[in-house]
Amino acid sequence: MGKSIPEYLGQLDIRKSIVGLATGATAIYLLYKAIRAGLKCQPPLCSNSPICIARLAIERERHGRDSGELRRLLNSLECKHDEYTRSMILHSITRCVYLLEAEASACTNDDIKLVADMLEDKDTSVKIQALNALKAFSGIRKFRLKIQEHSIKVLELVSTIWDSELHISGLRLLNNLPLPDYVHPQLRRVMPALMEILQSDCNMAQVQALRLMSYLAQKNDLLYDILNCQVHSDFLNLFQSTQPGNLLFEVLVFAERLSEGRNASHYRAVKWHYNEQSLHEALFGDESRLADRLLSLVIHPEEEVQIQACKVIVSLQCPQDVAARPSSFHPSHSFSKSGE
Repeated sequence: MGKSIPEYLGQLDIRKSIVGLATGATAIYLLYKAIRAGLKCQPPLCSNSPICIARLAIERERHGRDSGELRRLLNSLECKHDEYTRSMILHSITRCVYLLEAEASACTNDDIKLVADMLEDKDTSVKIQALNALKAFSGIRKFRLKIQEHSIKVLELVSTIWDSELHISGLRLLNNLPLPDYVHPQLRRVMPALMEILQSDCNMAQVQALRLMSYLAQKNDLLYDILNCQVHSDFLNLFQSTQPGNLLFEVLVFAERLSEGRNASHYRAVKWHYNEQSLHEALFGDESRLADRLLSLVIHPEEEVQIQACKVIVSLQCPQDVAARPSSFHPSHSFSKSGE
């Protein structure tokens, strides 16, 4: 051949480079063809499925046009559909309400009633999607009072159907509404169920239940009902440092609200009697180990947990009426008492 080894190797490297460039160009061309073919094969945008309707509506909203798709979805909800279709329509309504502010604000109370009627559906997934849609509408101030009218039904669903998704959706809705006084009797009836959700193994449901209970603990006529509610023997496990930070923060806020409430002068003026397995005994009874749990949380890695634990400790240092320390049994039927 007459070529030295270095010359031969150099020629080989050039050939490899040429082959590599050709292969790369081929790959880019094939990729281009694949993308172009994919674009041509996309389903038509004129589909009448709820998801496509929502997608179209969002596109039109971006261009400043009223798409009318939310209205179309609400109208379609009045027609007879199977459970899956009803659920998908409600899901699309929820998306549209969040994304199409102008169209959502143009809806009426009749539309709210139409969605709320779906809470009566036999299918749990439809109920969940209806709760989510109402939660979306509750972000619009003018609809809150109308949605508030259905709070008793929502409480009924949350307390009678043991489904984590439903609990989360229902409690999120309730936490986004001002609950009127006329709902308090129903709240007393569902308090045991709320306490069970609070002690369940679903973090998101627990957090939502704690937020609701913290709000209710600030209501003078509900405080005793909450404190006298029966809890599991391991309730204080909720204060373990191994619990998720968001759960610890909410349970500490709940404990602070309860501590502040029971230390209020008008509450201490009454001699209350608590069930031996009550929340009051678990948190504030003579045998409670709450103080130990709080001390371990003062050094928790998350700062907001540390701060909240300190707030609970401070609230526990407030003067307490000796008469408020129970342990005589009182019937589980809860009611307010008047005292001297």
